[in-house]
Amino acid sequence: MFRRIAEYLKSVRVEMNKVTWPSREQLVESTGITLLLSLVLAIFVFLADMIISRLINLLI
Repeated sequence: MFRRIAEYLKSVRVEMNKVTWPSREQLVESTGITLLLSLVLAIFVFLADMIISRLINLLI
């Protein structure tokens, strides 16, 4: 059983060495874009919710 675990961990290490990791600059840029788009989407959902709520209140 321990041999299978060791083989698995070895294969994980081999695969991790094959990965092309992003540079710090690419990582910061991608994170910024993700945060900005998340904020824009949150604002859109908030506004849509407010508008729909007010329309429903007008109908009731």
